[in-house]
Amino acid sequence: MAFDPDYAVFAAVAEAGSMTGAARMLRLSPAAVSKRLAALEQRLGAHLVHRTTRRLALTPAGERFRDDLAPIVSALRAAEARVAGRGGKTAGRLTVSAPTSFGRLHIAPHLATFIARYPEVELAIDLDDGFVDLHGARIDVAVRIAPAIADGFVAHRLAGSRRLLCAAPAYLERHGTPDSIAALTRHRLLAAEGQMPWRLSGGGRPAIVRQKSHVRTNSSEMVRELALGGAGIALRSLWDVASDLAQGRLVRILAPWQGSASAAIYAVHLPTPHVSPAVTAFVAFLREVVDEADWAMPERAG
Repeated sequence: MAFDPDYAVFAAVAEAGSMTGAARMLRLSPAAVSKRLAALEQRLGAHLVHRTTRRLALTPAGERFRDDLAPIVSALRAAEARVAGRGGKTAGRLTVSAPTSFGRLHIAPHLATFIARYPEVELAIDLDDGFVDLHGARIDVAVRIAPAIADGFVAHRLAGSRRLLCAAPAYLERHGTPDSIAALTRHRLLAAEGQMPWRLSGGGRPAIVRQKSHVRTNSSEMVRELALGGAGIALRSLWDVASDLAQGRLVRILAPWQGSASAAIYAVHLPTPHVSPAVTAFVAFLREVVDEADWAMPERAG
């Protein structure tokens, strides 16, 4: 059975996020795309897309259908590339997602090397502190920092992600240095939305710190800047603050307490029968440039 052309229209709409974008991809008019999509919905007896004047979003049925079609579309593209002689060539679109601070500090400075090495790769970088939906956002490779990666993804461990409690010397001079986990309740704690409670371990014992952030923010980078400015105590990844600790702009407190040691940095992509050469090349590139030895520091505590 041939791949239904109306399925191709729906897949393009889901990928582009708009009728106009899908029309450009398929070299059709927006009206033709809309007509084909409406015909598909009528044939399936299901509403696949919410249409408004400003945006387009998939319905729950549309999301399920997109996910079911994704491996078929991927396999067809791989087959087309092989027939066209591009099967082993590192080329084409590659969309990468990474956390904002990590992407800026540890990926962006090295991207010129990747671009020079693979000039035919059309690279797009999306920095976002949330867990982006790889299916919905059409992400080829995502960098994720988490204790574990859910089933249904291919995960390549790049490095550990050790997190320490720290504060600026100016804050500690004004408010004192806590001498226990319990003493943290008397201090100003800083965390982005979703980062509380803190789950800590030290000396073989676990601890949970449940407290509101002194400043409400959705930005992990804002938390770092607040800590550097002396606004409070933060739980920060060593890859983010190692240089600040080494140069005394921040001071580690309550050693040996630290964030859960299970967190690590991963490169993640969707499982497909044929992983594209561009995805393979970018994962290999990340293995080259992400090295936790780069943010190692001597132990010092306040």
